[in-house]
Amino acid sequence: MENEKIINEGDQAEIGKNSAITDPVMDEHINEADRTLSKKSNVRKTLLIIFRSLLIIICSILIIISLFLFILYAVPVLKEILPRRKTEIVNNQELKKDALYKKQIGLVIKDIQRFSLKFNGYTSGQSYIVINTIENKFALYTNKKLIREGFCSSGSYTLLQTSGNKKWIFKTPKGKYWIRGKTTNPVWKRPDWSFVEEGSPIPSANDQSRYEYGVLGDYALALGDGYMIHGTIYKRFLGMPVTHGCVRLNDEDLKVIYNTLNIGSKVYIF
Repeated sequence: MENEKIINEGDQAEIGKNSAITDPVMDEHINEADRTLSKKSNVRKTLLIIFRSLLIIICSILIIISLFLFILYAVPVLKEILPRRKTEIVNNQELKKDALYKKQIGLVIKDIQRFSLKFNGYTSGQSYIVINTIENKFALYTNKKLIREGFCSSGSYTLLQTSGNKKWIFKTPKGKYWIRGKTTNPVWKRPDWSFVEEGSPIPSANDQSRYEYGVLGDYALALGDGYMIHGTIYKRFLGMPVTHGCVRLNDEDLKVIYNTLNIGSKVYIF
């Protein structure tokens, strides 16, 4: 029995020694596991912060878009729905006797008369044409009545520049003009920019290569400074700003305008 006790005590001592030896290894594994868990926790926290930041940004963008749409669409609707304060016309005899009131009324009447004369000067009983370069439309009037309207083409506003710093801007001039000349079967004399545009050398002033037939239609009405109202072979582009400054029309509209307007007829371009 005593021998067994001695053996058991020796075994316990041996086990204690083994435990003492294995404890640092276990601690190392535990520390490694803790570090791994800590890294995973930090990654999750970082992802959570990024997700929350993205969510806040998206919500802010949606709020801004909603406010913009509200201002754009809802505010005008609310203005129409909400009752408006009506302006009342008051027949105040004392106000009419006031000297300052009489003076203001007199000035308004003079302005109306002045504008009426100016309007009548622009819209006389003679025939005239109005060219709208914004919408590329024309309107032909006779005796202040619209007799024809349709599409046209005006200047493209493109810039052409040479290596020698010579440049052209292809725009239709705006303002009040007159018909200075009328031509049937017009011949186009190509200016310098026409050759520069296609990359060809510029010929002499009266070189035969400058003259082209049949590209301006059957009629042309001169406005001065080389600008004309004429026909076109590019009818599919009517209604668009594609010209080098002249006003292009289709054949039917051009014939009516040519027969309606005379030399001296007014042309309004805006």
